[in-house]
Amino acid sequence: MCGIFGIVLADRSVHTSNDLISDLNILYRSAMLRGQDATGLAVNDGQTISVLRRECKPTQMIEETQFKNLLHAPFQNSKKTPLAVIGHSRLVTNGSLAIVENNQPVCAGHIVGIHNGIVTNANILPIPSNNLKPETSEIGAEPSVESVLSNSDSQKLIQYIDQNFSETKCLTSSVQMAFKDIEGAASVALMTDRAVGVCLATNTGSLYYVFDSDRGVFAFASESIFLDELLVNSRIFAKNAKIKKKHIEINSYVSVETGPLTVVEGELSAPISKMRVSDDKLTKIPFVFVQKSVDELKRCTKCVLPESYPGITFDDAGICSLCNKHVNQKEHGEQALEQLLDKYRRHNGDYDCLVGLSGGRDSSYGIHLLKTKYGMNPLAYTYDWGLSTDQSRRNQAKLCGMLGIEHIIRAPDIAKKRRHIRKNIDAWLRNPEMGMVPLFMAGDKDFYHYGRELRKRYNIDLTIFCSGSLLEQRQFFAEFCGVKDDVTNTARAYDYRFSVKAQMAIYYITQYLKNPAYINESFIDSIRSFLVSFMAKDDFLYLYEYLPWNENEIESVLKNELAWEADAKYGENQWRMGDGQTAFTNYIFYTVAGFSEFDNFRSNQIREGIIPRDEAMRLIAEDNKPKWGALQYFAYVVGINLDEVLARINNIPKLY
Repeated sequence: MCGIFGIVLADRSVHTSNDLISDLNILYRSAMLRGQDATGLAVNDGQTISVLRRECKPTQMIEETQFKNLLHAPFQNSKKTPLAVIGHSRLVTNGSLAIVENNQPVCAGHIVGIHNGIVTNANILPIPSNNLKPETSEIGAEPSVESVLSNSDSQKLIQYIDQNFSETKCLTSSVQMAFKDIEGAASVALMTDRAVGVCLATNTGSLYYVFDSDRGVFAFASESIFLDELLVNSRIFAKNAKIKKKHIEINSYVSVETGPLTVVEGELSAPISKMRVSDDKLTKIPFVFVQKSVDELKRCTKCVLPESYPGITFDDAGICSLCNKHVNQKEHGEQALEQLLDKYRRHNGDYDCLVGLSGGRDSSYGIHLLKTKYGMNPLAYTYDWGLSTDQSRRNQAKLCGMLGIEHIIRAPDIAKKRRHIRKNIDAWLRNPEMGMVPLFMAGDKDFYHYGRELRKRYNIDLTIFCSGSLLEQRQFFAEFCGVKDDVTNTARAYDYRFSVKAQMAIYYITQYLKNPAYINESFIDSIRSFLVSFMAKDDFLYLYEYLPWNENEIESVLKNELAWEADAKYGENQWRMGDGQTAFTNYIFYTVAGFSEFDNFRSNQIREGIIPRDEAMRLIAEDNKPKWGALQYFAYVVGINLDEVLARINNIPKLY
């Protein structure tokens, strides 16, 4: 079970921030005996309620500057005002710790709280759907999450209490009402945005407190021995003071109010007051999340790229450097495509082109065009390296069966390839440099190799990739490697200037020297991947260098003519649904850098005049939601502990 604790000061001017930090350190180190998967705290100084949640051990958080600054801030003036702090050390019982909203303190509307125990009927508590997420207008915007991993009973309990509070405006009454309806074990500490104070309640007796009325200090904890340790070493409570610890009995509550500091005890089963306090008599204290939100980032006024995009600058009008230098893609045109295909088209039934087929949207639509519109006789091939999704394989099979196309599969030692990914993820987490994220996908680059090898084996002169749209170009991949050259004018890595390739090679060599964990069994494979994608001659035909990328047409054909199946794990946007690692790498980019491939893609669409900016903003809000089903699939096939890995990613210092 989790450890919960807190301190209330009637007058913070008679203490120092270092005194408070010292006492909280004692409580955190004691509480982590009950769980140390995640941690957090909330600080109510009467002006704001600041909330910090971290997916790490308490001992890591309490050493961080962010934690200390949060507690130093209320002491920067000498006003004789109260202060309340509640802290939490989590043992995960349900609800993924990788989802920030599942960790504590939990914020819901008017209440921030911490909970120890398990509410066994949390899923059936009568919480309206509009109360299932924090009121973002009040406590700061945070991304919502899919319910597949969001099963925190603590979150639902505190949301239920907040629902009651919205009606009663009385915290103790709201707690009493909630405890009459819950089943299981619950010990809670709650603060509201209406006053500086704390309400404690328990149906198991797992709460203890000490109160020094002379010094105006109060502290509580999950276990009696935690307070013993505090009193021996405290800098807030008087040395050798004979302060009696008190046990909050089963089915009891304690309300701690300030101005002056008073403690009121009561029974949860006592008659509930029906008194309602008028809203206009209450002063509201705003909630603030300590971590900067992605929503706060400055964005280009023309596209949607944020200030954290590497290498980006803005002019006086707020337009970014990528927009200012953008030149619309000029496709070679359908006539040029027809003329080129005529050179290779065979009329005797023999294969006349080799076409890469991933089972995603672009390749499925492209091979359909080549077969039905342009009269080619394609041989399809897939390099299934271990992260092809089941849904993409279904689409491959359905399409080839419908169109009568032979399908060649090439697969390596998949267990080995997945092991390479796992080892490189582990290496990356030791020193998380954003430019090294593409290393996870290095194993798929033999797709190019088989585009060359199979056409020789089958005596075919033309290999076609159903890609080439510059909408998919990702400048940030190069920028994160320290490359300042513009690479937005080509979809082919082979066509990068030699200076770009040299800079990237130097970057990779430097990272390998800085982090020897990369020199594992994948080392040779990674070098080979660089060579086959950047150095080996690329003489393939890229379909969307000739034809415009028309999303509406593609979607219509896939749905109405090909019965192509979307993968629900990837949500509404099915771009790159055939790549099993996409959800994982985009989670990294969005979490650490504040944007993903989707922001880049939608910005390119804006520049090409395909969608307006307001539509792009709406789309990235949906695109950037974590795709938990796809993340679970990736973790399963690669063999990683998803909770552990995502928690470590969440703790990487942000680039914004």
